[in-house]
Formats: sequence, structure tokens, C-alpha cells
Amino acid sequence: MAKMSSDTLWELAAAEVQRQQSEAGEGPGGETVCERSVFLIGSKAGGKTSILLRCLERDEPPKPTLALEYTFGRRAKGHNTPKDIAHLWELGGGTFLSDLIQIPITPDSIRSLSFVLVLDLSKPNALWGTMEKLLNVAQAHVEKVFSEAQKSKPGGKRQKAAHPAARVLPQDYPDRELISPFPVPLLIIGSKYDLFQDFDSDEKKVIRKTLRFLAHYYAASLIFTSIKSESLMSKTKSFFSHLAFGLDRGKTVSCDSSKPLIIPAGSDSFSQIGSPPSADIDITSLHAKNPKDLWKKLYERVFPSEVAAHFSISAHIQEQKCFQHMGTILFSQSHSEQRELKDPAKDPQYSEPQIDAMRAQKDQELEQYKRNAAKSWKELQLEA
Repeated sequence: MAKMSSDTLWELAAAEVQRQQSEAGEGPGGETVCERSVFLIGSKAGGKTSILLRCLERDEPPKPTLALEYTFGRRAKGHNTPKDIAHLWELGGGTFLSDLIQIPITPDSIRSLSFVLVLDLSKPNALWGTMEKLLNVAQAHVEKVFSEAQKSKPGGKRQKAAHPAARVLPQDYPDRELISPFPVPLLIIGSKYDLFQDFDSDEKKVIRKTLRFLAHYYAASLIFTSIKSESLMSKTKSFFSHLAFGLDRGKTVSCDSSKPLIIPAGSDSFSQIGSPPSADIDITSLHAKNPKDLWKKLYERVFPSEVAAHFSISAHIQEQKCFQHMGTILFSQSHSEQRELKDPAKDPQYSEPQIDAMRAQKDQELEQYKRNAAKSWKELQLEA
């Protein structure tokens, strides 16, 4: 009872999972049981649970994911052999609960950990922000665990074997020197392809090319899917089973603009993807820090992020507030008093905490952007 009162729920859950893992480490005949961990993250209400259930062939209605949920899958290697185990974690809430990403990333799980990022194709304005936030948080925790594992017990052979170095790509991997591989295997799933098909052709082109770039940049696999298509779900299951059980993911590759994208990691290249969909935008006028930043700026010209749109509205309100306040000053204060008040928007009499906090944050981001933009970016050469 003392343990129940002192340990947190997550500590108890982690201890139970570790106990089950140790008991399942070997089969009844001494055969080694292979265990892998797959972590599903992505868009809020983007279909992660539905996709997971279909890949596990579980005939049950999907329920909204509450925070962080765990389940597992088993698959037999053959007749009378122990079943391999896949530890499956799913993060709910989109980016809202991104801090919980650190929980399943442990020195034990990282040895066979992979990520599945599900992005809702029907909500392109939230796509880049969701991808960037979740992958940045996940990568930071993965690299932290790798670093801590390497520092602990220096020189210990057992430690080195238990915690291998981060992911290393083959020497002949396309554009190997130009990309930034995610530290563990990554699968990007574009969900709700059935809704995506109704988009304008130019919008679809921007989304397709951008996701191809991101998948190649992170050395990830990419597939578009819909739970309403048995064919697409079958191909999605092959990619999932490759991560969860080490099965063959198939050799299908589809970059056809009229069909769903199916691109295994290492099957694409920057030359095949081509230049960013710039439309009428002068690329040279954008002060991008690197190719990924350039694609982001161009993508968000077509699909402004929800945060940017929110800030635009808030900024408009703030601007109106300033004008109203300045009018009040003209009627109530002398000319000398007007000159002393440098920024009416900061007057506590007219404070609006949410808008003012966002204004302050954006002011800081603007200053940081100005410092970054001051460094000219001249080395990127894009092929049409």
C-alpha cells in the first residue's frame, strides 16, 4: 500500500510494462522474443486510433485518445513459436500534450523505437505546425536519452550494446549529405485522403510536394491513406507492420500526382521532388535560414498557420485598441502628456491579458527573426 501512495500512475504503469517485458523475454523453448516500440503522434482527431485499430485488425469502434494511451500487439513468427511483441503508444490532443512524448522514450525502448506521425490532409493550415512541434519535441527527447545512455557507465561493453548509436543511413542514401535524418525510423501518414481529393489542384500540389520534401528531409517513409479505402489501409498496414514486427513493407512506390503517395524511405530525392511550389513569389526575396525554412515560408504563404491567423486577428484588435486609446488621450491630456506616452497599447488601464501576452511573444519572435534575416542566405541552389 505504501508503494501505491508514493508512486505516480506513470511509474506504476512503467514498472508493470517492464515486468511484462522481462517475463516475455524468452519463449517456453528458450527462443528469443523480439520486442519493438511504436509511438503514434499527430493531428488532433486525425485518425490515429482508427488507423492503429485497422493495422492491428481489431474490430472495435475507435474512442478519443485521452492524453497518452498504451496497448500492444503480438505476431507469431511461425507454428509453435513465441509471438513477437509490439509496444504501442498513442498521444492524443495533437500538440497540446506534447510534453508527454518523453514518457515512452526510455533507455530500454529506444533500442527498437520508431515513430508514426499522422497528419490530417483535410486541415492543411495546421499541418506544418503540428509536424514541426511534435517532431522537434520527439527528436529532443530521443537525442537526450541517447546522450545520457552514452555518458552512463563509460567503457562498459554491456552499456554500449544496450544503447546503440543513433540511426545511421547507408552511404548510397539519396542526398545523404543534404538531409537531416530523424534519429529513429519515422513513418509519415497523410490521413483522410478521401477529403483531400476534393481540394483545388494547385493546393493539392503544394501539400504533396511539401510532404515529399519533409519525408525525404527526415529520411522517413510517406503514405497517403483513408480508412474508407481497403486498398490504402492494406498498404498502410504493411508500413506499420514493418515498424512493429519487422515484416517486409512491400516494394510499391507511387509518386504519381493523380494517385495517393506511397514512398518508402530512400525512394525519393530532391531532384525528383523539384523546387518548392513558389507560384508568383520571388524566392530570392525570402530570407530563409535553410531549405526547410524556405519550404515552410512558401507553404505558409498558401496555408497560413492557425497561430499566425490568430495573431493577425489579435494584432488587429490591438491596433484598434491603440487608436481608440490615442483618441481618448487627445481629448483628455495635454500635448506634453501625449509625447510622454510612447506606447498606448501598454497602458494597464486598457490591458487585455491574452492579447497582450501574445503581442509580447510575437514581438520577441519578430526581433529574433530580424536577427536571423540579417544573415543573407545565398548557398541554396534549387533544380527545377
